[in-house]
Amino acid sequence: MCATNAARVLDYVNDQQDVLTNLIKDLVEAESPSAHPETHDGVRRILRLALANAGYESRETGGTKKPRHILARPARRTRGQPSQLVLGHYDTVWPIGTVEERPFRVDGNIVHGPGSFDMKGGLAQIVIALMAIRDLELETPVLPIVFVNADEEIGSRSSTRYIRLLARHADRALVLEPALGDRGDIKTARKGIGRFIITIYGKAAHAGLDPEGGASAILELSHVIQKLFALNDVDRGITVNVGTVDGGIQPNVVAPHSKAVVDVRVPTVAAGNEIEYIIHSLQPTTRDVRLHVDGYMGRPSMEPTPRNQKLWDRAKQAGDELGLDLHQGRAGRGSDGNTTSLYTATIDGLGPVGDGAHAVHEHLLIDKTLERTALLTLLLTAPAVEGPH
Repeated sequence: MCATNAARVLDYVNDQQDVLTNLIKDLVEAESPSAHPETHDGVRRILRLALANAGYESRETGGTKKPRHILARPARRTRGQPSQLVLGHYDTVWPIGTVEERPFRVDGNIVHGPGSFDMKGGLAQIVIALMAIRDLELETPVLPIVFVNADEEIGSRSSTRYIRLLARHADRALVLEPALGDRGDIKTARKGIGRFIITIYGKAAHAGLDPEGGASAILELSHVIQKLFALNDVDRGITVNVGTVDGGIQPNVVAPHSKAVVDVRVPTVAAGNEIEYIIHSLQPTTRDVRLHVDGYMGRPSMEPTPRNQKLWDRAKQAGDELGLDLHQGRAGRGSDGNTTSLYTATIDGLGPVGDGAHAVHEHLLIDKTLERTALLTLLLTAPAVEGPH
């Protein structure tokens, strides 16, 4: 896209500031905690109406009393056209009632509110970008398919199968998670995430009368914890953290059971496979104890693959046309971009610029978020990414 069209897009998007902030307000005030899908009807209605106003028809997927996700396509489209996946989520970490404690508000250039930054602001960006394409009569040689899920914050348990299916057939995936850091970096890599539960079964005995008759599950847990922390490798970007532990019955009883919950973060799929194998291969050191491991690498790493870097180069070029100084970075936590990256070119962090995801100071910057909306518009109008998937 030439610089003249980029300027037209930026002017149009900047004129939609009130539309953007009003839509974010409506979405924030329709609270949608991940663990309570029964509260999601309001936010889905708002989003589907906004998509319809932008010329998109939508339907819901998912089961009754389970998270329901939104799939939207242009009402007018060409059969056989290649597709691109535009990905977001409407669930938040915040319980019902949070918006009463911390109401939505606009303070100059800053939007405050629970879920505004992560990631209802990104959903508003999608709508504005689609409006820009319609109103400026821009061509989209690759058909935008919008998928907004309801369970990203709890691991996308029910939506991952849909995301995989869509990504397999997509030329690229554009993920509207918040941008990274103060500079608002685009995320071209994310660590993979694993969660493991290690349960140890020992043998109870009176700690004073018959200490040798027992087998301490807590003693064994202490050995396991040291083995786990030894897996940390700063140079390779591998982190293994024992986050919680519990066990035992009473101070005067040799502990018959103990448990640890472990968080793993890795930069590559290969490293994730390696750490998962090691954890599942742990063997007890203490006599007469049994060790059981549950868990796996739930989100694969999003690696800076050649196709992801090619899509990043396209984003950088679009940023240059808009006068934006874009940078790329790696995020320490996962998203649905980790999944799409296995199947198609993916860039993440195209959403709002701000701070405070999952924090009480959550906010976004209006001017920077409008710039990223213009960037999204240009990417949606770009030709197909070349190369095999």
